[in-house]
Amino acid sequence: MSNEKVDCILNKVLETSKYVVDNAVHVKINYDKANELINELLDFDNVHYLTKVSYPIYDMSTKDIVNFLLIYDSINFSFWGNPKWTIDANRISLDGSIALLHCIFNLFNGRDSTDVYQQLEKMTLQEFKDILKGNTEISLLEERYKIVTNIAKIVNIKMNGSFYDIIKDMSTDQEIFKVIISNFKSFEDTRTYKKEKIYFYKLAQLLTSDILHVIKIKDQKEVDYSNLIGCADYKIPQVMQGFGILEYDDELSSLLDTKTEIEKNSEYEVEIRASMIIVINYIWNKINKKIDRIDINDFIWSKGQDKTKKYKPYHLTRTTSY
Repeated sequence: MSNEKVDCILNKVLETSKYVVDNAVHVKINYDKANELINELLDFDNVHYLTKVSYPIYDMSTKDIVNFLLIYDSINFSFWGNPKWTIDANRISLDGSIALLHCIFNLFNGRDSTDVYQQLEKMTLQEFKDILKGNTEISLLEERYKIVTNIAKIVNIKMNGSFYDIIKDMSTDQEIFKVIISNFKSFEDTRTYKKEKIYFYKLAQLLTSDILHVIKIKDQKEVDYSNLIGCADYKIPQVMQGFGILEYDDELSSLLDTKTEIEKNSEYEVEIRASMIIVINYIWNKINKKIDRIDINDFIWSKGQDKTKKYKPYHLTRTTSY
């Protein structure tokens, strides 16, 4: 990937999502409903999620946290299933991204992350399966294994065992995002819609955001993540639909209601993800850019963690992108 292409990808996320929304068949945005979230958003206590998990992540050095995050976020995708993958953590049942965090954190906790990367590069598929042992096999197990071992190999060969050492003097999203997508092919996240290439890069944006939040909180440094737009997944569109912001036609609604799997790169999937991006950007402009888009993203995601509110099923697409 050329430097020129890398530099403009974040701009293309918004630009190509707009193209999708302008041509969308199955998804419509209700901007009046988006406006209703704004007052609540402006009162939102924006605390990054890693400070709220019940694991002493911030007790690790910045180097070890960043190296942990590279592995964790690289496979932070596709947790749905029947039955859903869950783990037993001290007699507490965990699922989804928090279950994954538990498994990967245990690998890094109390160890030098460069030693962990040596282990990850050489581990067998069975050893990886044991790390993620749960009630059932996690989806896309072999794909996750290949991603982790490949990343570990690249870090060990090109970065002397520490991804952090490459980005430690960086404080902007564009710099860190560029390093991620230039070195690790698994973070590529594009689709084709009506013959146009559409850019999402959900996990690369998530990792960039997580790293910059850690640097800001742990090292008390000024950072800039204002170019990040949003992490197009299945949870945030679910929340947006629940608040009436995303409206689906009968065809798409029926697929979601019956929990029918939607193909990766289908019109349905691309329109849902692109519309989510446009909503976040709309809200950002509506509040005169007082809150960065990735924090608006996190605010809406946090609404989905509220177990008291019932949402319709999210769209089911089996993919390593989210």
